Amino acid sequence: MSADLWQRGCERLAAELPEQQFNTWIRPLPAADVADGGAGGAVVTLRVPNRFKLDWIRNQYAGRIEALLSELAGKPVRLDIALAARDGADMALNRSMPTPPTGNGFNGSATIVEHALNGTRHAPAVAAPAAPQSRHRLNSNLTFDTLVPGRANQMARTAALHVAGAPGQMYNPLFIYGGVGLGKTHLIHAVGNALLADRPDARILYLHAEQFITDVVKNYQRKTFDELKAKYHSLDLLLIDDVQFFAGKERTQEEFFNAFEALLAKRAHIIMTSDTDPKGLVDIDERLTSRFDAGLTVAIEPPELEMRVAILMRKADAEGTTMPEDVAFFVAKNVRANVRELEGALRKILAYSRFSHKDINIQLAREALKDLLSIQNRQIGVENIQKTCADFYKIKVADMYSKKRPASIARPRQIAMYLAKEMTQKSLPEIGELFGGRDHTTVLHAVRKIAAERQKNTELNQQLHVLEQTLKG
Repeated sequence: MSADLWQRGCERLAAELPEQQFNTWIRPLPAADVADGGAGGAVVTLRVPNRFKLDWIRNQYAGRIEALLSELAGKPVRLDIALAARDGADMALNRSMPTPPTGNGFNGSATIVEHALNGTRHAPAVAAPAAPQSRHRLNSNLTFDTLVPGRANQMARTAALHVAGAPGQMYNPLFIYGGVGLGKTHLIHAVGNALLADRPDARILYLHAEQFITDVVKNYQRKTFDELKAKYHSLDLLLIDDVQFFAGKERTQEEFFNAFEALLAKRAHIIMTSDTDPKGLVDIDERLTSRFDAGLTVAIEPPELEMRVAILMRKADAEGTTMPEDVAFFVAKNVRANVRELEGALRKILAYSRFSHKDINIQLAREALKDLLSIQNRQIGVENIQKTCADFYKIKVADMYSKKRPASIARPRQIAMYLAKEMTQKSLPEIGELFGGRDHTTVLHAVRKIAAERQKNTELNQQLHVLEQTLKG
């Protein structure tokens, strides 16, 4: 068996794979061992540095690598992928991460001092996610295994897996944005937990942006900025939620910029989340937003119907309960906003089932969620949808039921028809009548068209999400 089989295989892979993929996953690997496997075959043993690289290479490339090596060798080749042994000496050389101060929520005194530092108005505070009692503040339950994958989070999840497998190399910084309750926090915790499992000595810190503000204020009061630098500049991975809360806080932005530059210089990785993309952030220094946008920016979108169903069934299973698929579809059709709302609906159904000693079915789900469903049905009418869409797309409400057909009017009208079908109990003929006496086939065409485009068009999906949230109040 030729000793250069792996080298020749790598040369072929370099020609076949996109350069970025090859450089990230294949090029850094050590040379594989080639041995006789008996019965006319061979075994190629590949040692990879961490579990995520092992899983990723096995799932994405193993089949192609085996086929390619078999072709080059002229006989069957079996690829064996295993974890490389850890280097104990390297582990011992790594320093431990400084212990963060206790507390994980927003500190009101920080706001007052930040006012004094900047003379700026503080944005409304939100409660920071509860932090587990550990130095890194990671929630061990938020992993890639417990994150339901789907089209809505596909790009962000793939990028996060890349970072977990090769921190400091690609997509640095990684900037993830999207609405409330879509899984941004879950995803960045998953990266931290993956790296921690692979490298227990890694210096990792998760925190909400408000905690960073609090730290800056405390160190400003005590004149101990060296402590702040020691804490943040020495990390291997910084995970920070909701950076939009840095708006208007000049000293905080200055310190974060310093930490940002120091971490990138030492090839540490930074992952941030926000409710908007970097270009949409307000009252944040341009040199910071340009840094945010310098790596990879990805959106997490509202979950599509099938993903909502999968989330419900997965979370019900985690609670030790089986949710029938028809019930999951019923709930998913009526709860659209985000994962948190789905979890809330599931908790109500499970509690109702346990207290009433009844099996879970559509009728029970309807009873458990009657308050939610009645609020939706009472608040959302076709007229309300027409007005909301008209305001959003800056056309007249009268255009919704007029005979005008330019694209600037026809498109919002189709979107309003789609939302009317999705968010009310009206039939197609009833909707058509409310849109200027149009035939039900016109409404059906609009509904199908917008539904199909929503699956492919990220911008349209975001617009529809905003409209749905607005209509739900």
